[in-house]
Amino acid sequence: QVQLVESGGGLVQAGGSLRLSCAASGGTFSSFRMGWFRQTPGKEREFVAAVSRSGSTTYYADSVKGRFTISRDNAKNTVGLQMNSLKPEDTAVYYCAARDSVGGIFEFKAYHSWGQGTQVTVSS
Repeated sequence: QVQLVESGGGLVQAGGSLRLSCAASGGTFSSFRMGWFRQTPGKEREFVAAVSRSGSTTYYADSVKGRFTISRDNAKNTVGLQMNSLKPEDTAVYYCAARDSVGGIFEFKAYHSWGQGTQVTVSS
């Protein structure tokens, strides 16, 4: 089982940028497919972005496409999420997650390991 720890959240004005980072330990990081999800109170965890094991293939929710960029560094066991042009509706707790399966990219139930989350708040 892999342990995941997110960092980089905070308060930012609309239009600003933040970079989230997720550090992994306890597993073979390069063997995991990684994703970012977000959640607001009372709502189900929502897919944001995912990256393949090599980092060569990425996936994005329509709501963040063109604004967010996911990347990974297998040498450092980290996955990042660069968030630009932030909007108030991006406010949420952001989680990184790991999965083994090829499928289930967009489904939180397909991911077996989760970080504790980091709060992102975008003010208008």
